Amino acid sequence: MAKALLGHVGHDLDLRMVSELRRMRDRVRELEGEVARLQAANKALSSGLSIDGEMLTLEVPDRISEPALA
Repeated sequence: MAKALLGHVGHDLDLRMVSELRRMRDRVRELEGEVARLQAANKALSSGLSIDGEMLTLEVPDRISEPALA
């Protein structure tokens, strides 16, 4: 995969390889952004957890204004 991301050193790349390399780099960038977004969401959710004795409790904010299933 490293060769795919960096390109083949020492060889002429044809247009298909250049296009595929660009597509793969864009996809990696997109996935890295998704990982960062999920980590932030996980951190926000876990900040509401507390341990009370042996039980985990989750505090739900009051900002939920509508039911999940409408």
